[in-house]
Amino acid sequence: MLRGFLLIFVLAGIVIVAVCGFRGEHSTRTPWEIFPDMVRQQKVRAQSPIDFFGDGRGPRIPIASTVPIGYEMPKPQMKAPPEITPSGAAPGEELSRTRIGFSVGTDYYNTGKMDANWGTGIPVPVNAELMQRGQQRFNITCSVCHGLTAAGNGIAKQYGLNTVATLQDERIRKMADGEIFNTITNGKNTMMSYGGNVPVADRWAIIAYVRALQRSQNAAAADVPAEELAKLEKAEAKPPQSKPAATPEAQKK
Repeated sequence: MLRGFLLIFVLAGIVIVAVCGFRGEHSTRTPWEIFPDMVRQQKVRAQSPIDFFGDGRGPRIPIASTVPIGYEMPKPQMKAPPEITPSGAAPGEELSRTRIGFSVGTDYYNTGKMDANWGTGIPVPVNAELMQRGQQRFNITCSVCHGLTAAGNGIAKQYGLNTVATLQDERIRKMADGEIFNTITNGKNTMMSYGGNVPVADRWAIIAYVRALQRSQNAAAADVPAEELAKLEKAEAKPPQSKPAATPEAQKK
């Protein structure tokens, strides 16, 4: 019994050594690797050739007229006095506001935080251009799940994504702008992170547009300016115009 076990053990050892070989043995043949070494994994190395492409080059020239995801083209700087920066930030914070790409600063504009708390307010001038940009980006990026009115009824929900939150919920209406910015940047629950897809400036534009959507779906008469409210009331009080009676010639036709 013992001899049979020893014989099998020795033979198994010889087979293992014969198949696997000794570590450090030099050979021109492709080695057998049960667990491939990460050094030899299939990937493009910087400044190294690769057989995948016809020209043998690993690094590729970027496709014309494209930019990496999450980046945007630089915008021209506005002329302003030294004490006034284009984005309304303090002169020392302007660098982090005009940088291209992901959040790179530690100020409210880049993090949504004021010290240790979520901040409230749009840190850029809210004008028609910003709202149009926010509408465009929201319709492209957010409406698929949240719907065009932010009611959480986008096309994704119709195909089974039942965890989409409605942005018209009172909880989100009262949520700080900085916390919404952080949710867009880093994601939350089943919502993925969009920090790599949506530049910082577009995140604030989207938040401004979302606030407008929330106001539009929860508006009251008190929100309408007095002069505009008077016009609306006058239009409602005006009786509808009756259509002119058809002429005998028209009736014959």
